[in-house]
Amino acid sequence: MYRICETVRSSSNQDGAIVLDIRQGQMFKLNFTGSRILELLKQNSDESGIVDAISREFGIARDRAETDVREFILMLKNHRLIEQACAGTKP
Repeated sequence: MYRICETVRSSSNQDGAIVLDIRQGQMFKLNFTGSRILELLKQNSDESGIVDAISREFGIARDRAETDVREFILMLKNHRLIEQACAGTKP
């Protein structure tokens, strides 16, 4: 399971989201799908749950959703916007 880093702030609207990492001073613009994945991460959903939700909500095959979610999560990790949640810690 992943959690959003404490230095990350975001604001969503009907088009997607803007994400700001105040530690790095970087801003990112997410489309609606990316915004939804970020929202699910904030709700402490695991990767499998996110894949199920994206597949259902956007009407795409589960294997396609799985690939897209995995790539997006990897991008978030590479930019240090999310981190692996440790067992026993609060999300």
